[in-house]
Amino acid sequence: MNLSNIDFFSDYLSATIRLSIPLAFAALGGIFSERSGILNIALEGMLLTGSFVSAAVSITTENVYLGTLIAILAGGILGLIHAYLCVNLKVNQIVSSLAINLTTLGLTAYGARILFDSGTIALPAIETINFFGLKDLPILGIFFNQDLLFYLLWLLIPVSTYIIFNTSWGLALRAVGEYPQAAATAGISVSLVRYLSVSLSGCLASLGGVYLALVHVKFFTEGMSSGKGFIALAAIIFGRWHPIYTVLACLLFGATEALQLRVQAFNLNIPYQFLEMLPYIIALFALIGLAGKSTPPAALGKVYFQDSKRQ
Repeated sequence: MNLSNIDFFSDYLSATIRLSIPLAFAALGGIFSERSGILNIALEGMLLTGSFVSAAVSITTENVYLGTLIAILAGGILGLIHAYLCVNLKVNQIVSSLAINLTTLGLTAYGARILFDSGTIALPAIETINFFGLKDLPILGIFFNQDLLFYLLWLLIPVSTYIIFNTSWGLALRAVGEYPQAAATAGISVSLVRYLSVSLSGCLASLGGVYLALVHVKFFTEGMSSGKGFIALAAIIFGRWHPIYTVLACLLFGATEALQLRVQAFNLNIPYQFLEMLPYIIALFALIGLAGKSTPPAALGKVYFQDSKRQ
């Protein structure tokens, strides 16, 4: 492999990682919510909220870590709102999610016009960490010159897998998502598990938004999540609600988006609109291929009535 090929592959791999990380944070959050039985299409709004809040706080305080913490809190609050609407008020989970998406889209657009002058203000960035000068290694050096959120994500993958499949809380989470009546009979608080899970979902999804604003593009603009929350949902289904497989699916979608950006640079006389559709087409084909093979939690999207046999 000659030097130009190594440079191209390194650049492509780096772009794939950058484009996959927001998807992976949102998808990990979505797994916790949906494993508890609460459908969370609001990942898109949570991503966008994380981007806006982190950008607003960071540019005001000039402290990106404070901005990150406040963004996580904002995402958690959105999760609590979604949980309250779905668990206490029994609102249709799709309607609740869409309401959150539309509300956050409008509020962040309004806030951006006030604070960021239509997206022209550069934001402070989360700096990269260079481990022992290893960033100069060909290809592998990419993994030793990343930001804190990158390393946090790779820590969260095994931790999430362990929590879901090897802890008593994870067992309660899966039980609530499969058969909440049986879980309640066993003494598990269905409402508490769902509140915690959906709130955690919002926190993790907002981290994806933080990465978008403070690492990837370093500015905020209206609607900058650009459907990434919906791609994350496709990754969850493609990954069969398992953290490791879901993150691998996110890498696939990130690689597809990185590819279409590079194809555009080759001037192949292909309308750019078709190239921009490529990640969504891949997601659609992935879901079609999994039709009948990927089984969601049995209680996903269903209302739980505590004092009734209904669900």
